[in-house]
Amino acid sequence: MRDALPWREPVPLDGTMGEPRARGRFGEYGGRYAPESLVEACREVDEAFREAWADPGFRGALARLLAVNAGRPTPLTPAHRLSEALGVQLYLKREDLTHTGSHKINNVLGQALLATRMGRRRLIAETGAGQHGVATATAAALLGLEATVFMGERDIERQALNVFRMRMLGAEVVPVTTGSRTLKDATSEAMRHWVGTTGDSHYCIGSVVGPDPYPWMVREFQRVIGDEARGQCAAELRTGVPDYVVACVGGGSNAAGTFAGFADTPARLVGVEAEGGAGAARGRLGVLHGSRSLFLQDEDGQITQAHSIAAGLDYPGVGPEHAHLRDLGRARYVTVTDDEAVGAAVRLARTEGIVPALESAHALAWVIRAAGDGDLPAGSTVLMTLSGRGDKDASTLKELL
Repeated sequence: MRDALPWREPVPLDGTMGEPRARGRFGEYGGRYAPESLVEACREVDEAFREAWADPGFRGALARLLAVNAGRPTPLTPAHRLSEALGVQLYLKREDLTHTGSHKINNVLGQALLATRMGRRRLIAETGAGQHGVATATAAALLGLEATVFMGERDIERQALNVFRMRMLGAEVVPVTTGSRTLKDATSEAMRHWVGTTGDSHYCIGSVVGPDPYPWMVREFQRVIGDEARGQCAAELRTGVPDYVVACVGGGSNAAGTFAGFADTPARLVGVEAEGGAGAARGRLGVLHGSRSLFLQDEDGQITQAHSIAAGLDYPGVGPEHAHLRDLGRARYVTVTDDEAVGAAVRLARTEGIVPALESAHALAWVIRAAGDGDLPAGSTVLMTLSGRGDKDASTLKELL
């Protein structure tokens, strides 16, 4: 069972991806399930973010950093040859062309600026694929902050290039040797470390997960993807809005940022998960890392291990807003296999001259499959967020090809 939920008619829901309800709720999901020692720290982050986000000076400073240091706006690239082969019009939102090579820099620059505003001199982060870690190390170096990045031992082995980049940028990389030694355990260790360092540290969560206000705050920092793409589609497409908006989903930050630009349009929103990490498609209600959402669990309610060839999708759940969008029927969540993702990465490289991150290749794999089996009608316009570039996955792909 790859596609757990059938299509529903897309209902544009103006305000759906706005501010969450009280205590950070998206429907029945979200909240602030943090240890008592972190509740006050989360409140401080919440108050600081609300104040900063309402301050034109803060938003102007962030916009300048995104333009001058991250290279925004990123282009919307028509995939001409692949579109012709698939019978659809595919456009790629090129987050792979940002400085550091992925969408992660959008959120990290925002949180790093927030940390300096709060008087924090140190960033704590978790990372799976290493892209969030590299972005955190980059922002820390840029703003004169210290950075400590927690990374699963297994991910350190398969993402050696990004580990070197983080250390080159001056960050401390802490191996996590417990559990699955991947993203879930790195997140757990980062949160434990934050407990004892809240006075001088800011936990820079990399996705739309964690206790309130992180799911909302990270989505707002990533909204720049969807807002830019909305304007670019208005100029590029005859209809002004694509028929489908597609992005890969682990925790789900690039997808949340993209979807935010189109939630009030008729576009169908599609989140693509790894077959072995399908929190939205096959998860059950639970609590992990401070938030109530959908997670992979056994019969006793214990979180089970996720698997993906893409380290950034190797997470056993999904952000609470994605769970809410699924329940509303506003977004559909589907899965693809490792083999499909690898095949999609090769196909994009050989038709468009773009080597995508394996995370992004999952989104493309669904587009290829759906165009082939008629789930994407011929002639459809498809916007896909290419969330990162594939340099980091070169060794993995080399072993397989």
